[in-house]
Amino acid sequence: MAHLIEQMAYVGQTPWHGLGNQLTQKQPIEIWQREAGMDWQIQDSPVHFKADSIGPLGTIHSFPEQKVLFRSDTKAPLSVVSNRYQIVQPREVLEFYRDLSEVSGYELETAGVLKGGRKFWALARTGQSAVLKGNDEVSGYLLLATSCDGTLATTATPTTVRVVCNNTLSIALDGACRSIKVPHNTRFDPQAVKKQLGIAVSQWDEFMYRMRNLAERKVQWHEAMGFFMNVLCDVSPNSKLPEVLPNERALRKVQALYEGQGRGATLASANGTAWGLLNAVTEYVDHERRARSTEYRMDSAWFGQGAQIKQRALDAALTLAA
Repeated sequence: MAHLIEQMAYVGQTPWHGLGNQLTQKQPIEIWQREAGMDWQIQDSPVHFKADSIGPLGTIHSFPEQKVLFRSDTKAPLSVVSNRYQIVQPREVLEFYRDLSEVSGYELETAGVLKGGRKFWALARTGQSAVLKGNDEVSGYLLLATSCDGTLATTATPTTVRVVCNNTLSIALDGACRSIKVPHNTRFDPQAVKKQLGIAVSQWDEFMYRMRNLAERKVQWHEAMGFFMNVLCDVSPNSKLPEVLPNERALRKVQALYEGQGRGATLASANGTAWGLLNAVTEYVDHERRARSTEYRMDSAWFGQGAQIKQRALDAALTLAA
């Protein structure tokens, strides 16, 4: 099966998706660019089309309102966009972290290219860390990702990673994700995004305070089932069960992860708690959910339907512990 991930690089332990070129720590941006498959540029050309078949080539016309984006190295086409489309280059995603690494103690951990270059990202550890009861460590990260096919705005997302299982979860409180999004009809200004992110990253303490509350909130069996039915089957806790339960396979898998099969499920922080409910869902989305390949699952978990499921789980867990 063709890989969605064109290439990627990482430092430290093998990422949860098990892919990439391993680097030693403190590598310069230029090494990251090469090893992560990001050492090319997005180029553009006016759209041309053949109007008829007279002559060997026919009559070639141009459509000046749109342009074709293509890779500088392989010349492979990436997308057709309007002339207003503001390109963000792969190197710009890595350069975003240069001063954060040199001044603020951030450390790049993974970076790479998805879908042949249509999406690319970098993930850096912020240096923030917290430990829940049972030595359950959670680390802070910043994910910057963009696309050149219109499927994803340039998005900076404060993210957490639960170390014991590599579950990823966006920092979001009160139903609102703290992502900063720059649409492609607007020029990407890294410094402006970093100023906005300063507020989001500062909410780490409040977020982890809420996560500690989840770890303290014991749940009954019926509450756990109601949580999973709500998040995965869109069945509210007080409603009548449908004759045919949607997404039943996912429900059974997440229940098993919660009841002890999940990594870290037996830690004091997770065993029989709302934190355990949340992590059963995030582990299912990141590692177990059906997908055409590991790469498709990763794309969904970070940017697609999987990310939406994790957000629903977080909102439901916070409501449960309120």
